[in-house]
Amino acid sequence: MEQIQKLLIIGFVWPEPNSSAAGGRMLQLIAQFQQQGFAITFASPAMDSDYMVNLASLNVDKTSITLNCSSFDVFVAALNPAVVLFDRFMMEEQFGWRVAENCPNALRILDTEDLHCLRLARQKAFKAHREFTIADTLKEDVAKREIASILRCDLSLMISEFEMELLKTTFKIDEKLLYYLPFLLEPISVATFEKLPSFQERQNFVFIGNFLHEPNWNAVQYLKETIWPLLRKQLPEAVLNIYGAYPSQKVMQLHQPKEGFHIKGRAIDANEVVQNARVVLAPLRFGAGIKGKLIEAMQCGTPSITTTIGAESMQGNLPWNGFVTDDINEFTKAAVLLYQDEKLWKVAQQNGIAIINQRYSKELFENDFASKIIFLLSNLEQHRLDNFMGSLLQHHTLTSTKYMSRWIEAKNRI
Repeated sequence: MEQIQKLLIIGFVWPEPNSSAAGGRMLQLIAQFQQQGFAITFASPAMDSDYMVNLASLNVDKTSITLNCSSFDVFVAALNPAVVLFDRFMMEEQFGWRVAENCPNALRILDTEDLHCLRLARQKAFKAHREFTIADTLKEDVAKREIASILRCDLSLMISEFEMELLKTTFKIDEKLLYYLPFLLEPISVATFEKLPSFQERQNFVFIGNFLHEPNWNAVQYLKETIWPLLRKQLPEAVLNIYGAYPSQKVMQLHQPKEGFHIKGRAIDANEVVQNARVVLAPLRFGAGIKGKLIEAMQCGTPSITTTIGAESMQGNLPWNGFVTDDINEFTKAAVLLYQDEKLWKVAQQNGIAIINQRYSKELFENDFASKIIFLLSNLEQHRLDNFMGSLLQHHTLTSTKYMSRWIEAKNRI
């Protein structure tokens, strides 16, 4: 009888699909590996949350693990997974060397989510009021950590083609270590489309995004201080509803019903909120990766207006689900047009559905991804021989990070 292969996912947090795109992405990966026949254990050092998904309902084992503790060595050796998936590079830093030491034959995969060095470099450039350049990413300390993690892993899953190209050209990463795997979605059928609310049945503008994510908080400030006053002059009765998980007091203080600016907090059902809105506003001024809020807008048949960073790597050669502009006046004009012009709105809606079906339909990726995993499991030794820099970094990590972690563990016992 053939033994079922095991996958260990080491999560930065427990998945919260209703709080962030990252949570939804993780559930998509779990489904893909289950389809490939893997028995999955999800482990994390994070505290439980009220909004985390019930992993048992997905037939996934849940295990709490501890940072800087040899109890993980015992756990991972006993589990003996064929594949280990690190959720963001920070988890590979903490646990990668332990996996390499206790399960040397396990395929190590990094899910990057987005390139942290790119997001942080853009954020710093924005806050310093200067133009961002690709060279800024090279100056980020976090880039050294992130790139080292990518090199140590056997494969890194990339959600953005722009970021893949950045890694290959700026950081000289061998493309054999990178794999493009965007959001894996159900295609939008005619039957699904026909159930969506019509232009006439919808009202108001909406923004939605997790407030623990700095680009979202910045975008809401931008809306409140700059864009919404201009937009309200042209549409005096318009309302903007702001939704998002984990709103802080500073977010709630922006609530101004008299100005049509409503801070709603966490959405009980994000799809319902976006489906009932007529237009999504997403003026993101920095960030990286693929924007879950804009994918969600397309799935809900809701046109959007965003920036070049917001739309980065999302549409390929297809027309956008609305408008893309970095100019405040053009952004405002586009919002008014989309809100009032039903014919234009319907064209934008169809554009979004085409993007989902032609670029994010899971059936476009799942067979090739399964083949990639099988190939790497069968050719792991040669794959690692071809990645000498990764082996070099793994060697030095084992002799440095290992002893730092052992020191912390010993100190914690005192």
